[in-house]
Amino acid sequence: MRIAIIALEGSLMSAITGLADLFWMTNQALRSPPAGLPPALNRRVCNEFETLIVSADGKALRDPQGRLIPVDAGFDNVGPCDAVLVTGMGLGPDRLPPTSESLTRAARWVNVNHQQGALVGAACAGTFVLGEAGLLNSRRCTTTWWLHHVFKQRFPKALLAWGSAVEVQDRVVTTGGPLSWVDLALYVIRVFAGSDVAKLTADISVTDSLPLPQSVYAPRGFINNADPLLLETEQIIRHGKPGLTAVELAKALNVSERTLHRRVRSLTNESPKELITRIRIETACVLLQVPGASVKQVALNCGYSEDTSFRRAFIQLTGMTPADYKRWSKGRAFEDVEAGTIED
Repeated sequence: MRIAIIALEGSLMSAITGLADLFWMTNQALRSPPAGLPPALNRRVCNEFETLIVSADGKALRDPQGRLIPVDAGFDNVGPCDAVLVTGMGLGPDRLPPTSESLTRAARWVNVNHQQGALVGAACAGTFVLGEAGLLNSRRCTTTWWLHHVFKQRFPKALLAWGSAVEVQDRVVTTGGPLSWVDLALYVIRVFAGSDVAKLTADISVTDSLPLPQSVYAPRGFINNADPLLLETEQIIRHGKPGLTAVELAKALNVSERTLHRRVRSLTNESPKELITRIRIETACVLLQVPGASVKQVALNCGYSEDTSFRRAFIQLTGMTPADYKRWSKGRAFEDVEAGTIED
C-alpha cells in the first residue's frame, strides 16, 4: 500500500515523520508479531505499507522551526497512491493557516488523487488543504477545535462537525488536533489492513484506538461564541425549565421553529434538539467537576429525570460515562496542579 504524505512549507515535521514511523512500526509488527497474539492475527498476511514524503517539486522544505523536512518525490513523479495524507502546519502571523501557491498546488494534486480512487485524509490544519480542494463541500468533516470558527468562515459549504475527533465520508477522512495524525494513521491502517491490525498498532505504540471527542478538551461554550443567537440560546437552555423542547426554544427566542432550525443548522450543523442536548451535557461536564457532585443530582440539574437517558446522551457526546468523566477531569486537574507546582 503506497501512502503519500504531503510536505508543505511550514508543515510539522513531527507529524510527517510520525506518520511514516507508525506505518513502519506496523510493518515490523506484522513481520515479527509479539508473542501472545491471537492465532488468526499471527497468520495474517498483509501488503506492507510504503510511505513516501512528497512535495510539489520534490525538494526539501522547512518546518516552522526552520529544520529541513526530507522529501522522497514530487507530485509529478510519485506514481499511483492508495492514500494521500496531509498533516498539521504552523500558523501564519495572523494565527491562521496560511494561504499560498504551494498549498493551492497540493490541493489540486489531492483532488486528482481522490478522483483516481485514492483515500485522502488530513489532520489538524491540514484539513484546510482538503477544504481548498473542494473535497469537503457537502461532506462531514472536522478540524482542530480552536480553528473551528475560521474553518467554517473559509469553507462554508463544508459540513463541519463541532468537537468530533474523526469524520469520514466518501473516502475523505479528517481528524482534529496537532497530534491527531495518530488517529489518521490508525484509520488508514484499519481500512487497508483491518481492525485487528489497527488495534495491534495502537497497542504497540501505546495509543488509544478510539480517541475522545475534541469537545471534552475545548472550553465550555466555545462554539456558542460564534453568534449572538447561540449565546442567547445557551442562556435559555441553561436556565430554562427541564425538558425544554425545540418548539419552546423557538418561542423563547421569538422566531419560528423553521427559522430556528435553519439558523442553528447553518451555525453549528446541529438540529435544535441536538443543540439543546449538547448544551445540557456541556453544563453537566462543568457541574461534575465540582467536588462531591453526584451524577444523579447533576442529571436532574441539567433537565434529565432519567439516569439512563442522561447517561446515553453523555456517552454519545463525550465518549465516556459521567462517572468516568469525573475521574478523568479530576486526573487532569491534578496534572494542572502538578505543572503549576513545578513552574513555581
